[in-house]
Amino acid sequence: MIKVGCCGYSYDDWRGAFYPRKLPKREFLNWYARHFDCLELNSSYYAIPSPSLVGNLAERTPDGFQVAVKAFRGITHDRDRDPFSDLDKLMGSIEPLRLSEKLACVLLQFPNSFRHGQKEMDLLARLIERIQPLVPVVEFRSSGWMNTGVWQWLRGLEAAICCVDEPPLEGLLPPETVMTSPRIGYVRFHGRNTERWYHHDDPAQRYDYLYSDEELLEWKRGISWLGEKCDKTFVAFNNHRNGQAVNNAKRMMQLLGLKPPGVAEDQRSLL
Repeated sequence: MIKVGCCGYSYDDWRGAFYPRKLPKREFLNWYARHFDCLELNSSYYAIPSPSLVGNLAERTPDGFQVAVKAFRGITHDRDRDPFSDLDKLMGSIEPLRLSEKLACVLLQFPNSFRHGQKEMDLLARLIERIQPLVPVVEFRSSGWMNTGVWQWLRGLEAAICCVDEPPLEGLLPPETVMTSPRIGYVRFHGRNTERWYHHDDPAQRYDYLYSDEELLEWKRGISWLGEKCDKTFVAFNNHRNGQAVNNAKRMMQLLGLKPPGVAEDQRSLL
C-alpha cells in the first residue's frame, strides 16, 4: 500500500494555489482530506500538540486516513533538553490518533549536526525503544549515516529509515531507496533548491521548489519497490512554498497509478 501526501496542510500561501480563496481556514483539513489520504503532521516539531487538538484531527479525517507525526524538536535537535521526557509527553499527546488507528508512525528527523557516532547511536536506540511497538521512522541529514552497517543496525532495532530527495550538496544524503523495516517505507521530498538551502532569509525558502516530471520519475521505481516490500509506504512532499507540494504530490499519485479520495460535489462553488 502506497499513500502520498504533504508535510503539513495549514499554509496561508496555499490559498488560491490549492484551497479555494473563500474557504475558511477551519475547513482546510476537510478539503485536504478530500485530495489526500495521509498527512505528515509538522506542527508537532515546533510544539507538542494538545490531546484535544490531536483528537480533533482524528475525528475530522475519514476512516483509513493516516498521520505521520514529526517528533518535537526537543527530542531531536535541542541538546539542552531531556529528549526522553519530551518523547513521553509527545506519545501521550498523540494517543487519540493511535486509538483511532490513524497514527502511522513517529518521524525522528535529526539535523546535519547529528553525526554518526557511538554516542548518537546509543541515544537513537533508546528513543526507538521508547516509541515501540509503534514503528519509528528515522531521517538523517548527515551522509555519514548512509551505509550498510547503519541500515543493518536499524533493521535489528525494527526501525524504518527515511529516504530523502534534497539538494545535491556535500554532506547531505544521496537519493537512495533503502528499506530497513518491512512494516513501513518512507520517502520525503524536500526540493532541490541548492542556492537557498543554507543561504536564506526565511527557512521556508529552502523548500521553494517545483519538481519536474523527469525528477519525480527518478523515484517511481524505488517507491513502487517499497510499496511491494513494506506493509505501508508513505511519500511526503515538503516543498510546501506556494502549494508546490500539492502539485507534486498529485502528480506523483498519477505517475504511480493512485487515485485521490475525491472532491465533494458541494465544494465546487468555492473554487
